[in-house]
Amino acid sequence: MTTIQPGDTIPDVKLKTTDGKDLFTTDLCRGKKVVLFAVPGAFTPTCSDHHLPGFVQHAAEIKAKGVDTIACVAVNDHYVMQAWGNARGTGDQIVMLADGNGDFARAMGMEADISAFGLGKRSRRYAALIEDGVVKAVQLDEPGRLDVSTAEAILKLL
Repeated sequence: MTTIQPGDTIPDVKLKTTDGKDLFTTDLCRGKKVVLFAVPGAFTPTCSDHHLPGFVQHAAEIKAKGVDTIACVAVNDHYVMQAWGNARGTGDQIVMLADGNGDFARAMGMEADISAFGLGKRSRRYAALIEDGVVKAVQLDEPGRLDVSTAEAILKLL
């Protein structure tokens, strides 16, 4: 599987919202400008202390640039995503999405095997700008890094 690229259509994959409802990625993105960022895992240090908080802090600025939805996805269950969103104060600023089986990570070509750290198969860290289901930009971080998928980097793209 190749990594998703600008110009590609977002794969149609079923995710779970924090209230346990199904949400297909095409429905999330249809007719909207979406910033979707993926993290290796909820409550992990870099994701929890830096990546998600940056989007919470800059959510109003990002939305002021014409973004309809900011979404965070991780290979975790929806209960964990709900608890993590509550713990980090995402409120209604960030849509927290569970990719429990990693289907979306695989479909995006972003699956990462981090079994060496006891985390199994997860998602690589990235952020994507999506307009009406079409990927306009993908900011993919190197493993173990948080450089190009930050809220600040996305603001520069907008």
